[in-house]
Amino acid sequence: FGAFGAFGASKHQAYSSLAHNVEPVRGLELGVAHSKLLLQTVSAVRGNAELQKLGVANSDTRKMNMCQAINDAMRIAMASDNTAVVFGEDVAFGGVFRCSVGLVDDYGRERVFNTPLTEQGIAGFAIGMASMGHTAIAEVQFADYILPAFDQIANEAAKFRYRSGNEFNAGGLTIRAPSAA
Repeated sequence: FGAFGAFGASKHQAYSSLAHNVEPVRGLELGVAHSKLLLQTVSAVRGNAELQKLGVANSDTRKMNMCQAINDAMRIAMASDNTAVVFGEDVAFGGVFRCSVGLVDDYGRERVFNTPLTEQGIAGFAIGMASMGHTAIAEVQFADYILPAFDQIANEAAKFRYRSGNEFNAGGLTIRAPSAA
């Protein structure tokens, strides 16, 4: 129970009442529910000047979880860019977290394919594809495994444009590495 039991309140109730009485630290709110950075209602989205300027404030919306949003974003990228390719460890059958489910059925094995379990190879292949003008969407199965590929990410991809005198770039590179719960 700790301090919460002494007041006869549940942990949730105690946290909620504490959250309303504590001042933000350096402008950061204690929770997403109180964030001024997130538009939490449909009317707030529709009234947002920046979204109105982009012409998307009155677009249709649908509620989805993070995995569905990632899948939707990859679908949008692949539908709008014929050079977009999704590859990585187990992505062809949906990936460990099922974020690439159905992509191989819709876009074929030429654009959605599995790679060997070699993070360095995935990063190197992705950098090479991006440097040749493709949109490379690579997945390292877990963020914990990205360290072997980090040299290529930090010392090749990040410096590609500079080292080539602005002749080449790896701007079409996305590396997905799921982490946390």
